[in-house]
Amino acid sequence: MAVDENEAQVLDQWTHRLAQALQILDLEVDQELLLDLARKSAGSVIHAAAPVTTFLVGYAAGLAAGDGSAGSSAGSSAAVTQAADVAFRLCEDRHDGGPAAEGWADTGQ
Repeated sequence: MAVDENEAQVLDQWTHRLAQALQILDLEVDQELLLDLARKSAGSVIHAAAPVTTFLVGYAAGLAAGDGSAGSSAGSSAAVTQAADVAFRLCEDRHDGGPAAEGWADTGQ
């Protein structure tokens, strides 16, 4: 989901402020990935799926990153990418469960 330069700057500032307020220091946020995921889930499921999907991806990534790679920026980034990939596959399948859900379980997450 493309945002114009002004929106991108506001989003960057908001992300930084929120991360600091939540005491998540030095967090790298792939905003484009999350915006694309929100757009895809809103279009594939219902509009309200966008924030729920991004929350669940973040939560799953946090759990995965905490299992041995906590504090690692690369580990956190990989966990977000892996969780987002599962969500994207589910959006493509357009149904509950199925191969995408099993794919997440197969990775031990």
